[in-house]
Amino acid sequence: MNARIFEDFNLKPELIKAVAVMGFETPTPIQKEAIPLILAGRDVLGQAQTGTGKTAAFGLPMLHLIALDAGIQGLVMCPTRELAVQVAKELNSLGRFLKARAVAIYGGQSFEVQLRALRKNPQIIVATPGRLLDHIRRKNIELRGISIVVLDEADEMLDMGFRDDIQTILKQCPRKRQTLMFSATLADQVRELAHRFMSNPQFVTVTGAEVTVPKIEQRFYKVNPQQKVESLCRILDVENPPVALIFCRTKKGVAELVEELQARGYAAEAIHGDLSQRERDNVMNRFRQGTVELLIATDVAARGLDIQHVTHVINFDIPQDTDSYVHRIGRTGRAGREGVAITLVEPREIKQLRFIERVIRTSIEERSLPTLDDAMERRKELIVEKVKSAIRDCTGDYQEMATELLDRHDARLVVGAVLKLLDDEGPELERAELGEVDNDLVAATVPVGRMQGMNANRILDKLANNFGLQKDQVGKINIGRNMTTVEVPGYLVGELSGLFHSSGGYKSCRRKKRGFGRRR
Repeated sequence: MNARIFEDFNLKPELIKAVAVMGFETPTPIQKEAIPLILAGRDVLGQAQTGTGKTAAFGLPMLHLIALDAGIQGLVMCPTRELAVQVAKELNSLGRFLKARAVAIYGGQSFEVQLRALRKNPQIIVATPGRLLDHIRRKNIELRGISIVVLDEADEMLDMGFRDDIQTILKQCPRKRQTLMFSATLADQVRELAHRFMSNPQFVTVTGAEVTVPKIEQRFYKVNPQQKVESLCRILDVENPPVALIFCRTKKGVAELVEELQARGYAAEAIHGDLSQRERDNVMNRFRQGTVELLIATDVAARGLDIQHVTHVINFDIPQDTDSYVHRIGRTGRAGREGVAITLVEPREIKQLRFIERVIRTSIEERSLPTLDDAMERRKELIVEKVKSAIRDCTGDYQEMATELLDRHDARLVVGAVLKLLDDEGPELERAELGEVDNDLVAATVPVGRMQGMNANRILDKLANNFGLQKDQVGKINIGRNMTTVEVPGYLVGELSGLFHSSGGYKSCRRKKRGFGRRR
């Protein structure tokens, strides 16, 4: 089938209505390939990256095929709780007019909260394998009614050590079922899993669409998550953007950041969905007039904003997908003007940034955070520029005042006092000691080893892809039967356990001094 519009798939009218409400106009390539095969009852092995529309590719036919009064029939397994929440949210949006319900089940949330959600009789479970298995063992979830199983980002789940859990779960699902697997790569372990648990799967592959990125200066800064606001302020002190648009992921994040910036003396205001139209218009008028220099917004709130003079776009929170990144940075550099796009990246977000780079086919330059000395030097330069500009516009009245002051005081003191007044007008410089990224090596233990297919190259690849670590930034790697110990920079200790399926997390054993990549 060569579907040009969603109506060509002959989906239920309620699904077509939901698609229209969500603003989807034409199917993406993965949707064109996969939806007809899934509707025909075939097993599908799809190779597709994030951002290609794969959730709707399996979600629409799943919602079309399930019965609303037959309990849990759809199961989606995801590698992370963030993805599980995102997938469940999209499935609920697609199924809103069918009154179909999807529930996200993941570690880190209380069992009681999830039990309450399960008692509302959802048709679809979206879960991380570990927490799903916990519910199955507690007899909270029964899989005998499952008719469609989806493994989303299968390669990621296998890399994180979920292979045994996935196999245990699939063995408990009915043999007569439809199995769908989506993966960015088709590594040997993905093909092996497909061979074992899928029935004559149909293979579809789609690469991410080429994205056009405006010709603006793009750069990123690695930041300590505990000092993200301080890092932003240091960047603002040095950049001194006349007009900047700063993006946060949530309304709560917007409100908190505006409060922090205003307390430090920055001319910042928020734009979000809770504002009335009048309040929104007032904020935008102040922004256009220059009385507000920093506009803090979410992606949704920024839609439809007509702003032509933005000099800087700053991603305080890294965008969730490539399209959002392109839309955000496209707010600057308009009408032939120069523009700057800055992204703050926590260590665990490096992989997300690298994916954005691959899709937009642009290398985003990494910069070191400015020092306090950098900020002070920049402040001096700006004050001198203000004085030089004012000299050109100095009228007779001001000259008379100057003469009077110079008659009474030393010229150096008078000029110094003027400079101090100009300095006091701006926000106070961020003087916090921005913590170094802890590069001392720490031995961390994760519960995967040779029996789970782990080897040194896979560990190095995982660390490189997720955190941008080079081989010489990793210490000793000792791989045991079911355990692996790897020496990594200290700043990654809190992040490493998330890469591998683990009930015990990491274990700090010892520290070694390592001087690479230090920042001040």
